[in-house]
Amino acid sequence: MIHLTSSCQPKLDPRFVSAAMWNRAYQRLANDSDEAHAIRIAIERPGGTTWTHNTKILPDSPAHAADTWLYCERLIKLLLWAWGGSRVRIAGAPHIVSKLQETYSPTGARSFDYDFIGRACFGESLTVESAELEALQPSPPVSVGSANPLKGNRIGFDLGGSDRKCAAMIDGKVVFSEEIKWNPYFESDPEYHRAGIADSLKSAAAHLPHVDAIGGSAAGIYIDNEPRVGSLYRGIAQADFDRRIRSVFKDLQKEWDGVPFEVANDGDVTAIAGAMAINDSAVLGISMGTSLAAGFINPQNQVTGWLNELAFCPVDYRSDASTDEWSGDRGCGVQYFSQQAVGRLIPASGLSVDPQLGLPEKLEAVQAYMNAGDERASAIYETIGTYFGYSIAHYREFYEFRNLLVLGRVSSGAGGDIVLAEARRVLDLEFSELSSGITFQTPDEKTKRHGQAIAAASLPQL
Repeated sequence: MIHLTSSCQPKLDPRFVSAAMWNRAYQRLANDSDEAHAIRIAIERPGGTTWTHNTKILPDSPAHAADTWLYCERLIKLLLWAWGGSRVRIAGAPHIVSKLQETYSPTGARSFDYDFIGRACFGESLTVESAELEALQPSPPVSVGSANPLKGNRIGFDLGGSDRKCAAMIDGKVVFSEEIKWNPYFESDPEYHRAGIADSLKSAAAHLPHVDAIGGSAAGIYIDNEPRVGSLYRGIAQADFDRRIRSVFKDLQKEWDGVPFEVANDGDVTAIAGAMAINDSAVLGISMGTSLAAGFINPQNQVTGWLNELAFCPVDYRSDASTDEWSGDRGCGVQYFSQQAVGRLIPASGLSVDPQLGLPEKLEAVQAYMNAGDERASAIYETIGTYFGYSIAHYREFYEFRNLLVLGRVSSGAGGDIVLAEARRVLDLEFSELSSGITFQTPDEKTKRHGQAIAAASLPQL
């Protein structure tokens, strides 16, 4: 069994098991073993788009079985949600394939992933199979590009789980922005969503002479301006989703006389916001809000087409890690870098916050304590920062970034400064070879909170 010794322990959660440290320990064992062997993992989509990952695993023996399974299952989970695909093909590990087939099935431990990634995202069952090494070759898609120039009179909106943001711009200058609280997660009436978005668009349009284009950002998978799946709509019955939500943005476009109207996953828009803010490429954008959103622009200044759903990617490998109430899995990013993380850490901090409050209100209470200089609030942000430092190193194994831009309400104010300072301390102590090559980008408070709405306005091409 692998045993870790870490230089930094999260102040309020000392039993945290860093994915980066655990994977590195496993790989050291594999590299030191004469019997370890290489495997290749391919994540494929309908139509042929394929990404591959090469690694090594220890020999198939009872002594290594538990560690190898943990390594492979958590790795597959990350690749599925970071890259996105409905077909997993593996060369060199038939014993792992058979166990994955059971785990990622309608009745397996990852039944949520099986249904979400397969049917909901890509319209087919998720499959896992063995393959020959030579048959697994990367075939990435053509880049979907980046932002367009912010010319004309534009509206940009960003739909989160606790608020929706909207901005109006004239030739790139913001003339209006607002943030409206809402609670879409468990609303069963699709009209709640449509009416809320329509109201924000109307408010922004009142500050423009006319509207040339509208761009939007929202959590979920969006194809051809249609939501295919998303946490914002989890309370809506499937029949109502198919009939009224799938077409909501196309219906709104008609109401605005058919102006260019583009909606993208909030992760992609996070990446665009980051690149726009720093005028550079190789950007991993992280938004710590109601959930965890991420996006990536590669060193060639291209959006990759990956899902970048880091909310579902494991960062804590302990067996009793915090559980995501939606997917049912443990140790995934949403519980460590979001309002849920703040709410989860409040009891351990000793702060007096009404447990009946919603997560946005709990965050506001912690921010108030933070502004008053309360060390218990500071401990919450230090803990998130320790998580983050280790997880940045983990993400760097799969994302080639040199710029890290952090957005979202959890990163706002003095608490956000603590998160970044602690993350840097972890990188310096544990991953010095990486730390010097990663620059933290810190936009102003308005950009942190409204940056995605502004970047979303750049999506439509005039």
